[in-house]
Amino acid sequence: MRIGRLASRTGVSRRLLRYYEEQGLLRPTRLTNGYREYAESDVDDVYRIRYLLAAGLPTTVIGEILDCVEDRDDGIVASPCPGMVTHLSRERARIDDKIARLEDSRRALDGLLVTVAEAPAR
Repeated sequence: MRIGRLASRTGVSRRLLRYYEEQGLLRPTRLTNGYREYAESDVDDVYRIRYLLAAGLPTTVIGEILDCVEDRDDGIVASPCPGMVTHLSRERARIDDKIARLEDSRRALDGLLVTVAEAPAR
């Protein structure tokens, strides 16, 4: 299938599909006219890529673990692959750190809001 068909079937823009290809996440074949030809399995790959992106994983990690996740009736699940636990644990720690920094920011903003609310109007 061509890129337009893949875009309509997955709800992902052509530009984003090209980006996934640049990142090595999708590997369409090229026709003699230069057009990309996607396999039926690329539809599932795009859904898995979107899921992993929503989980906060960068495309470099997704490229390393994409073949280790599959879509089942009960959702997307991971298979034990070399490095999978290390990658996922590292990304979870990165997200935990980011959440902690955001919570610090929220507390600082809350403090400012309290002082503004208590201050006399100018």
